[in-house]
Amino acid sequence: MILPIYAYGQPVLRKEAEDITKDYEGLEKLISDMWETMYNAGGIGLAAPQIGLGIRIFLVDTAQIKDEDKEQEGIKKAFINARIIEESGKEWGYEEGCLSIPEIRGEVFRQPKVTIRYMDEDFNEHTETYDGMNARVIQHEYDHIDGILFTEHLSGLKKRMLKRRLEKIRRGDISPDYRMKFTNPKRR
Repeated sequence: MILPIYAYGQPVLRKEAEDITKDYEGLEKLISDMWETMYNAGGIGLAAPQIGLGIRIFLVDTAQIKDEDKEQEGIKKAFINARIIEESGKEWGYEEGCLSIPEIRGEVFRQPKVTIRYMDEDFNEHTETYDGMNARVIQHEYDHIDGILFTEHLSGLKKRMLKRRLEKIRRGDISPDYRMKFTNPKRR
């Protein structure tokens, strides 16, 4: 089932999410619905707060964007109760966007390597290291479960320039190609 994506301004997007247990009711269906929602919106990652749930789950599918001539493989997996153990390397900038903040992009600087501990869908624990685009998408989605939006990583000038556009999103004064839930819907 395709779920509405919570737009900028929704309180759940600013709260640190909580761990779940392996007996979390409806987990398999939730993850399936999250995949369907993410693909419907054209995303490469989606975190539970973006569908209104304050729990520590996010999905990443960079396999769909990997370059054929690159050795680095994309990944497709769910991360449950994730904790970043280490970020390393010289920060590099890349223009990011977010399904919760449509039509806005900005250069975000992140470290190129991340080591993360998480549970998979069967609640097996893993500790893995990723780099490049895989690391970036993981860091972006991980920020969501910590209540951080990519716009917080932008320069002060860029944030000021985006203020009006962000307010339009908060009000629901936009028309994305996918279902969204707004704080103060103008015409929903």
